Amino acid sequence: MNWINTYVNDYYNWLKEKTFIQEDYDTDWFIINTPFVGAFNDTIEIYAKRMGNYLRLSDNGETMANLELQGLHIQGSKKRRIILDTILINYGVREENNELIIEANIENFSQSKHNILSAIIEISDLYVLSKHNVASIFKEDVRNYLDSNDIIYTPDFISKGITGLEFNFDFQIAKKNKEIVIKSFNTINKSNLPTFLFSWEDIKPVREKITKKEVNAIAVINNVDKEIKNEFLEALKAKNADYILWSERNLEKNIQLISA
Repeated sequence: MNWINTYVNDYYNWLKEKTFIQEDYDTDWFIINTPFVGAFNDTIEIYAKRMGNYLRLSDNGETMANLELQGLHIQGSKKRRIILDTILINYGVREENNELIIEANIENFSQSKHNILSAIIEISDLYVLSKHNVASIFKEDVRNYLDSNDIIYTPDFISKGITGLEFNFDFQIAKKNKEIVIKSFNTINKSNLPTFLFSWEDIKPVREKITKKEVNAIAVINNVDKEIKNEFLEALKAKNADYILWSERNLEKNIQLISA
């Protein structure tokens, strides 16, 4: 086992240790306190309730309320509404009176919890569309980059891995003898990098068996006006995942990566 496997395993152990569960005996709801950080550096909570063979997961309306507190009003922009609806569809989440909800069979608890947590994190990042912050999403910049190089791709690609969980990638490029999945990172850190590496490793053998093609992964990382820690790039190399630094996106070697 190499060093990155050790640290990825440590990361999953840390997730388990930092996840706490409380029960509200008056309502039969359970509160799952996760180690993931929300909009105001508080931890993200998921609310769970069992109804027979069905499961209801909710964010208790906190995600949308936090966006409003940051000055981002979804209803005031058609573009923001489209982006929000796309995220909800990707993760099978619905919005009801500003509350994010998933209802599913109790047997799908793991996938449902993964989906609503992913949706909460991605929707929370929409604050960057606030007038007080940048006006565009890095993912859209990556899309334009692919378009400018005449790359044919599938956006918001979903694939199931060997664990049975489904994972979302921003883009998938299908070539004759190769398939490439791409994840864009406006910010890369110790939380989202291990998640990407796990999802990449989980889907790779499944996709290669189905497509009979070599399957590669590329992380497109925004390094403009920010320093990217070398340990993150080394971790990608250790897992045989490629990366493109945004400032170097037009280098020939990187054009070849997405065109190969």
